[in-house]
Amino acid sequence: MSHRVVTTTSTTTTTTTSDGGFLNVGYCRSFQGLLKLAQVLSLMIAFLCVHCAPGWTDYDAFRYFEVVTLWFLFAFLIFFLMYVFRLQSKLPCINWTLTEFFHYALGTLLVFIASIVAAVKSYNLSALIAGSVFGFISTFLMAISLWTSYKVSCGSQQTTIGV
Repeated sequence: MSHRVVTTTSTTTTTTTSDGGFLNVGYCRSFQGLLKLAQVLSLMIAFLCVHCAPGWTDYDAFRYFEVVTLWFLFAFLIFFLMYVFRLQSKLPCINWTLTEFFHYALGTLLVFIASIVAAVKSYNLSALIAGSVFGFISTFLMAISLWTSYKVSCGSQQTTIGV
């Protein structure tokens, strides 16, 4: 009877990357991160143009515009900070992709309506016209985010059948 002894050695290497840290700085440079920053910036400019404009004639229309732009400004800023600080992984019980999709759908619709109302009621005041133009820019940016998040959350699922 012959006995054979086999010895194996394994080497484990560990590499440290910056992706595992507290901040996700790569998100700031990604398409989605830059799109969120552009949305926050255009909503802030739209809000400030209307808020600082003198001579409003229709208070209800422009208060609606301010509320809608400010609400979605904060919502998208929170989403941006959530992804930068990796907070979505801390709360896995919430489907963040679907939540963000619904915010984009509602934001696109409400900011579009508010921008139309602000454009109609601006009465050739340049600050109000600028606010409504930035509202339309925000609507366009939100529609792009809505489309890209739709492709992620509701896109076609590929199925294969093994025969």
